[in-house]
Amino acid sequence: MPFVAAVIGYVTKRVAIEMMFRPLHFVGIAPPWLGWQGVVPRNSARMVRVSAELITSRLVDPREVVERLDPDEIARQIQGPLLVTVDRIAREVLETHHPQLWEMLPVLAQDLIIKQVQAGSPALVRRVMAEVRANIGDVLDVGQVAVTALERDKELLVRLVRDISRPEMAFIARCGIYFGFALGVVQTVVWALTREPLVLPIFGAAIGWFTDWLAIKLVFFPRERTKLLGVFSFQGVFQRRRAEVARQYGDLIAREVMTVPNIVEGVLRGPRSDRLLAMIQQLVRKSVDEQASIAKPFVAIAVGTRRFQEMKHDAADKALAHLDSTALQAEPYATKALDIGNTIAAKMNQLTRVEYEGLLRPAFRQDEWKLIAVGAVIGALVGHLQALLMLG
Repeated sequence: MPFVAAVIGYVTKRVAIEMMFRPLHFVGIAPPWLGWQGVVPRNSARMVRVSAELITSRLVDPREVVERLDPDEIARQIQGPLLVTVDRIAREVLETHHPQLWEMLPVLAQDLIIKQVQAGSPALVRRVMAEVRANIGDVLDVGQVAVTALERDKELLVRLVRDISRPEMAFIARCGIYFGFALGVVQTVVWALTREPLVLPIFGAAIGWFTDWLAIKLVFFPRERTKLLGVFSFQGVFQRRRAEVARQYGDLIAREVMTVPNIVEGVLRGPRSDRLLAMIQQLVRKSVDEQASIAKPFVAIAVGTRRFQEMKHDAADKALAHLDSTALQAEPYATKALDIGNTIAAKMNQLTRVEYEGLLRPAFRQDEWKLIAVGAVIGALVGHLQALLMLG
């Protein structure tokens, strides 16, 4: 009986663990009652909000992070693609708005005009970077970047929780064996004294319920290292692994959530992007004015003031269209400079025990009673089968 109880304890834990993460989408007849969806994917909206709030309020300070980017180095990193893009935009704008004049110019004159425009590009990049650094809080919503990344891929949230909690899941499964065996010894004694068939399913349910409940509690509690019976030092598994979890979580967020492409997308297309895009358009038009300042009398006569204004607006629009692909040329440098993973790990180690617990606890709290109930039902069924075998 103790060995059967150990098996019950282990099986109920493995089932509970799998039910945490699978299936990704609801499987059943009448959602949400007749069927099942993994606890984490079902509560993904709430967990996304919790994770985004933690990242925004405690782990990533956009001003602190963006200060690590050197505008001159950014300009150097994207110089090659930038010059190619400027060349293409300048030729397209001039060919569109005054094709006859552009075609009449000798190739050497065309190249001189393009090089004049290109010469101002690095300064334009530095201006844009200076504006972004000075107004990062107004142009980047870190929480929205995190929410967008996690909502875009539900599997990402499941993987995030599962990867940082693997040792805790293994601990829960092992607890099922140890606690199940101990309760099985008690079950054996009660059975020997009573020979009551109901003892087996009742103890099976108790083993499934109690071991699930205790294993989940021991993942998080006690929060502080405590002496057990005054001899053994003990602490919740998740709390004990704080430094390791901080490193893993930081790496995962840096690799999957707060990536340079996601940040660039958040800056250029996020809810606060309008102000930045308007600012960039203004800077591009100003740059065109500066580069054309020498030839302004000629431009006014040959092109006309109204068409020149149209050319500036067209150049600004085309620059915005190529902005993200050009900016991402600096991704390797920006990833290293931002150092999101180590930043998050360091900040996580400064969290209170309760705040740190919030990384994983929301995955259990709301639906843990269902997992415990499933463990009790499975235990009762196995105990009932055991009783039939012993009586038959």
